[in-house]
Amino acid sequence: MTTTQPILKLQILPHGEGLQLPFYATPGSAGLDLPAAESFSLEPGQRAIVGTGLAMAIPIGFEGQVRPRSGLAFKHGISIVNAPGTIDADYRGEVKVLLVNLGENSVAFERGERIAQLVIAPVVQVGVSVVSSLEETSRGGGGFGSTGVS
Repeated sequence: MTTTQPILKLQILPHGEGLQLPFYATPGSAGLDLPAAESFSLEPGQRAIVGTGLAMAIPIGFEGQVRPRSGLAFKHGISIVNAPGTIDADYRGEVKVLLVNLGENSVAFERGERIAQLVIAPVVQVGVSVVSSLEETSRGGGGFGSTGVS
């Protein structure tokens, strides 16, 4: 069986020139590391939209999931407000990351520093059908915390 690897097409924007391309840090990495196209700092509680200097064409049938980097989250409390952020296959603008500082100290970032990771994942679009009732399940309408913790 032969499978074709999906191709992520990248466009380097003028302010992204000279930055390292997104890459998988290890052979087993799920996400490509994304760079910051600018230097900036985040104060505690502050949010910022940070450009990567990249636009991309994600293959149809896939999405890009922008996720926090675990080291930044652990060491500094840096996360992504809308994690994971979704990049749709038909979006062609600059990829930007909505960072937030949940830590107690100001954190400075240099241009080119890796600020997030991008996971390319398959998606399925579904049809929508309105019905008068739904089939029963053992969980039923139980919501947040209804399945317990152990």
